[in-house]
Amino acid sequence: MVHPDFGQDPRETSTEPPARCDLAIVGGGILGLALARELSARHGRLSLCLFEREGQLGAHQTGHNSGVIHAGLYYAPGSLKARLCVQGASELYEYCAEHDIPHRACGKLVLATREAEVPRLRELLRRGTANGVPGLRWLERDQIDTVEPHARGLAGLHSPRTGVVDFGAVARSYARDARSAGARIVTSCAVHEVRPRGRRLQLRHARGITEAGHAIFCAGAWSDRLAVACGAGADPRIVPFRGAYLRLRAGRGGLVRGLIYPVPDPALPFLGVHLTRRVDGELLIGPTALIAPARDGYALRRVSARDTRDTVAWPGTWRLLGRHWRAGAAELHGALRPQALVSAAARYVPELERGDVEPAFAGVRAQALARDGRLLDDFAFSRTERALHVRNAPSPGATSSLAIARHVADEAERAFDLEP
Repeated sequence: MVHPDFGQDPRETSTEPPARCDLAIVGGGILGLALARELSARHGRLSLCLFEREGQLGAHQTGHNSGVIHAGLYYAPGSLKARLCVQGASELYEYCAEHDIPHRACGKLVLATREAEVPRLRELLRRGTANGVPGLRWLERDQIDTVEPHARGLAGLHSPRTGVVDFGAVARSYARDARSAGARIVTSCAVHEVRPRGRRLQLRHARGITEAGHAIFCAGAWSDRLAVACGAGADPRIVPFRGAYLRLRAGRGGLVRGLIYPVPDPALPFLGVHLTRRVDGELLIGPTALIAPARDGYALRRVSARDTRDTVAWPGTWRLLGRHWRAGAAELHGALRPQALVSAAARYVPELERGDVEPAFAGVRAQALARDGRLLDDFAFSRTERALHVRNAPSPGATSSLAIARHVADEAERAFDLEP
């Protein structure tokens, strides 16, 4: 979760919102931009407009992440996440190569450091193999240092096609593609209300009113509110999880070649404290995963009364906390004492020391939480009158962006009967 400087091309300044358009896309993160690119390329005759609430594109999850291109080894075989991640990663590597976007298939090493984790690591190998993840290799204890010389563990799983990229650069490229194909992109234009008006939808936004024939909502942390505004049910609700990272100080980056991860807790959709060498060479440790008091709560001091009220009032929040209170207590400890992240990472890189790190940055994961307390682990989509909604697309959403865009565009063509 994390990059403090998404950047903005001066040529990407906002245009005026139209009074009418055939198709509206709400949300200018990497998924909304990938979808605008896909649909504008398929349907050049349609007037397509993308609305972004912030003054720049990709201001939230797209611009606040560690930049990992996931290979697809974690996800249940047959799930949307499994299929779209594996497809999306392959397509993303090709896209980055074609568009000269810096990226690197540096490889990931998942390490078991306790006997109880070894069977779970074998399950990851089984899942990854079933999902078609290329090149997976089991490592015994004495083989680990051939991949990561400073790492230690009882066993390891190496995924050579896991990589890193600047997803902000990818999103900017998607925006250029969409504009070139005729899409209009409007920033500083938060959509507040949606009303059906016969054969059209009326979008009331920060800069007036736009009537659209159909709309697709890729609104991330605000996806549930806009879905409800369109007539969808409240379940699931978005609950924001803040993830903070540390960075290794200069001179200590040689401890890690690529990416080193622990075996994740199968009960939670988070991957644990890991080490990530980003595409710019910076080495991160983290993240934490703590419920945040704001959906844009990148800074600890940022509190939203409405966001907090929505989280506290949701029955699923209390059921989640009751079910996973030990994990919650550990995350709180990590958030209050950043050195706890170093201790966690030192289980598999013992040479790490407390003085090796400094604060980096934080991101907020828009996590869908069901009323019964389940954290949704798969991508989720829903439909209302003349509209489609992306209700849950956290990691590996950015990795899968091209594949998700194709999936949603296919569904839009079926649901909306779009003209070619």
